[in-house]
Amino acid sequence: MKLSIAVASLMALASASARVYFQETFSEPESLDRWIPSKVRDDYGTIRLATGKWYGDEKAGQGLQLASEARFYAYSAKLDRNFNTKGKDLVLQFTVKYEQIIDCGGAYLKLLPPSHDPAKFDGDSEYAVMFGPDVCGQANRRVHAILNYNGKNYDNKKEILPRTDQLTHQYTFWVKPDQTFEIHIDNKLQANGTLEDFYDALPPREIPDPDAKKPDDWVDEASIIDPSDKKPDDWVDGPARIPDPDAKKPDDWDDDMDGDWEPPMIANPEYKGEWKPRKVPNPAYKGQWVPPNIPNPNYESDEDFGAYVIGYVGLDIWTVKAGTIIDNILVTDDIDYASEFGNTTWANYVKAEIESLEKYEEEEAKSLSEEYDKLKTESDKGKSKGADEEEDVVDELEKDELDEEEEEEEEEEEVEKNVTEAEKEEEAEPEDEDEDELEDEQTEEDEIKDKDDELEDEQTEDEDKPQDEYARDEL
Repeated sequence: MKLSIAVASLMALASASARVYFQETFSEPESLDRWIPSKVRDDYGTIRLATGKWYGDEKAGQGLQLASEARFYAYSAKLDRNFNTKGKDLVLQFTVKYEQIIDCGGAYLKLLPPSHDPAKFDGDSEYAVMFGPDVCGQANRRVHAILNYNGKNYDNKKEILPRTDQLTHQYTFWVKPDQTFEIHIDNKLQANGTLEDFYDALPPREIPDPDAKKPDDWVDEASIIDPSDKKPDDWVDGPARIPDPDAKKPDDWDDDMDGDWEPPMIANPEYKGEWKPRKVPNPAYKGQWVPPNIPNPNYESDEDFGAYVIGYVGLDIWTVKAGTIIDNILVTDDIDYASEFGNTTWANYVKAEIESLEKYEEEEAKSLSEEYDKLKTESDKGKSKGADEEEDVVDELEKDELDEEEEEEEEEEEVEKNVTEAEKEEEAEPEDEDEDELEDEQTEEDEIKDKDDELEDEQTEDEDKPQDEYARDEL
């Protein structure tokens, strides 16, 4: 409420002399209605009203937030009235807060001509002024302050680093009717000078004289050889390598077969390098000769350089991470009003925003610590439960192993029992076979004996027969 009243009071003061051409604090719900999206592409990022996670004042901190990740943005809003800056101060001022940790993205604004078509707005659209921070990595960081002259864009030659922390910072670009400028960040001067000196838009006022020649007696050698310096008598400047005096020809070296023997080369211990006389400052040195400057015959001043007719303010940027908040946009011709506006909308809340960010970071750190402790507790419980389950599993496995061992022992006992019985049977079977064999052998012996007895009886009978009967029987 205080912000609205203060801004309204400023507006009443400004409207009396028509010094404010565009002013937007995004404090009302309908603040985005005036920002017309481009229709060149169908995938532009979306914008929304947001205060952020920390702020100095909830209402004052609300701004236009880039809500989409990795998108181009192209939105433009019409000024309350066209602004012809010729003969007037041009002040473009706004604030930027990188709520995300910025890695690559722009947060600059463009001032566009009255002929601008919001539906056709893109990176190639003509503009008069482009101003604001641009960040992409560590190497590409600068505050652009580009002016258009005769259809060509020229950036300020002074490299100004943007603020990339997570607080709100105010950027101010002031182009004066005398063709000088000032750039401020957080009300602190960053660069100032003439447009001619900091922009290469106009031809230089002076150029080197193309007809000038270096005088014959001009000495541009800064140093000369000291004529009094002489090489010391004991200076050895060669050779760098010498034959090894301690080397000896091997006993088995054959000159006819191996060729002439030569000792190996070693570094000369007395060698000091090539001697050069020292140099001393040249007393006749006049410096590097440069041709004198003369007025540039092609130079023409242009009182319209830095003067424009503006009808729109535009947002044409690319950003990787969403979260950037742009706020408190002002286009005016009064630097004093811009200063008061900045104090009312930004400077008065800087301290409170710093405290809010510190509190947020403390709460985040506490939350992360609690989350860590919670996860650690759950992890410890999981480990304990896992250990108990592991013990149960081990016990079960040990029990199974014992059962298996008992079964194996029983099987081994059964096997041993069967083997013993089999061995006993095998031992019994050979004795029976031996008895049978003995009986068979006895029978055979009895039969042989009987045959022998028969033969003996026959022989006895033969002996009792007469000789002739015996012969007859033989026949």
